[in-house]
Amino acid sequence: MNDQQRQELVAKMRLELDAIDAEIARLEDATKPIAPDNAIGRVSRMDAIGNKMINDRGLDSARSRREQLEAVLDKASSPDFGSCMICMAPIPVQRLLALPESTLCMRCATRG
Repeated sequence: MNDQQRQELVAKMRLELDAIDAEIARLEDATKPIAPDNAIGRVSRMDAIGNKMINDRGLDSARSRREQLEAVLDKASSPDFGSCMICMAPIPVQRLLALPESTLCMRCATRG
């Protein structure tokens, strides 16, 4: 990976972190507890509870992805940035552009 590709990946990861931060803020608002004294019908309350559960899962997923991106971004200046953690082969730039948090090459990722 050359320096320009590394800079592109770092910029992409920072943009994705900004988008994830916005999504986390939205989901945190959507997952606030539903007050029992809220004057909504029983069916509407059940819908609201179901939506809250879906948003809780989305929030967990967004937070997890954020942690993964931050961990990879912290290693961006390392000489082994962009190398597979198992076989140490370079991860193709196209894979990193699609999934910047990737730490495994396709071969090692599909062995699992």
